[in-house]
Amino acid sequence: MTAMQAFASPSATVALDALAASGTTSAAKSAAKPTSDSQVKAHAAAVNFEAQFLNSMFSEMFTAMGDDGPLGDGQGVGVWRSFLSEQYAKSFAKAGGIGLADHVYRALIAHQEARPS
Repeated sequence: MTAMQAFASPSATVALDALAASGTTSAAKSAAKPTSDSQVKAHAAAVNFEAQFLNSMFSEMFTAMGDDGPLGDGQGVGVWRSFLSEQYAKSFAKAGGIGLADHVYRALIAHQEARPS
């Protein structure tokens, strides 16, 4: 079984969903809590940015799988795989992701604070 097949297996899907639901990653614990409206918007933008990045990564991984994986082969498999990778990306980013959102958030806040009022 290849890494891609293991990643897309039903048991891996359940494990990924459990990880995303737990929200106990170190990045999620270390992220600063936004307090003002501009910080909330910056945090949402950072999480969305990380979700887009992860979506690109997952899309590439699913492309390499070919006809293997949980969706099999067929005419509409590409569309369903894109939906699956998008949902994985959103779940991962919301649960703390890979730590990218935290760095982007801090950079956005630093940029806002450095900007003259």
